[in-house]
Amino acid sequence: MKNKRHVSILLTLLAIVALVASGCSPQGGSTTVKELSGAGATFPYPLYSKMFDTYASATGVRVNYNSIGSGGGIKALTDKTVDFGASDAFLTDQEEAAMGAPVLHIPTCIGAVVLSYNLDSTPALKLDGTVLAGIFLGKVVKWNDPVISALNPGVSLPDLAITVVHRSDGSGTTSIFTSYLAAISPTWKSTVGAGKSVSWPTGVGGKGNDGVAGMISQTKGSIGYIELVYAVQSGMPFASLKNASGSFVAPSLASSAAAAAVSLPNDLRVVIVNSPGTDAYPISAFTWILVYKEQKYASRTLAQAQALKKLLAWVLIDGQSVNEGMSYAKLPAPAVTKALALVDSMTYGGTAIP
Repeated sequence: MKNKRHVSILLTLLAIVALVASGCSPQGGSTTVKELSGAGATFPYPLYSKMFDTYASATGVRVNYNSIGSGGGIKALTDKTVDFGASDAFLTDQEEAAMGAPVLHIPTCIGAVVLSYNLDSTPALKLDGTVLAGIFLGKVVKWNDPVISALNPGVSLPDLAITVVHRSDGSGTTSIFTSYLAAISPTWKSTVGAGKSVSWPTGVGGKGNDGVAGMISQTKGSIGYIELVYAVQSGMPFASLKNASGSFVAPSLASSAAAAAVSLPNDLRVVIVNSPGTDAYPISAFTWILVYKEQKYASRTLAQAQALKKLLAWVLIDGQSVNEGMSYAKLPAPAVTKALALVDSMTYGGTAIP
């Protein structure tokens, strides 16, 4: 009997050791999460690649990010197949209601949507919203059109057809760009409008920012909208744009940050295109990671929720050091403060996540 009791105790101890070694909690969830997944916007993909690699090196937690466009990221979060979605366009009240539960918008950076083009002489062009609307409406069709020449005195522009390149997939970058055009051009607003997907009056489509950048680089006479880092990495020129104050401003870290010097709502859903600042680049935007406020859904464990919360806090604090090296502006201090409050509001089973 004594030996049997010793064997029983030994087996119990071995079971406990095995449980601890496997990283399992009494609730059946892993106490150590080593992998998170996200999907969405191509706009911040170069930044997220670097940022998440840095996070993995610092913490041992790998973040797999699938750059499929904002529309795809929203769908993946809706389908609950990822830990987080990512979008350059915030959810409307109607879109959030369709997701079935409150969603938090956690900004990660500020980026610029630039107008890149492919001309032999690669001149440093100046453009404004009215001319851009004319080009993307298919009404300004030659590079030497008088409306372009008037903005660029002394620049020799070719008698060359303009090929418009736009996104073919659901895109937050498209939402940013079309929101800008709608703010400038009543004709654009009434005929095309703004959104992640629109009916383009003219042009050819590319998938993702990288797809549009590739089509511009391969098509003489083309013009298209992409995030700044894609133009920088491709070595393509991009235009200075006339802002709301009447100044021509080139896209940069400083001019993107200047556009974000606005009052921010607590939920951080804000459009900063055509900001009034003298130094503001007019097609600037926040981009967001999207997460459900209540993290207990599907088969998610508390450990997964904790790992996600830690990632978001890191992105908002330590991760900001990565931004500028990747051509994205850091978040302003008020945005970080409000975003951290949103992260702290995440719950698991109605209780704050420790």
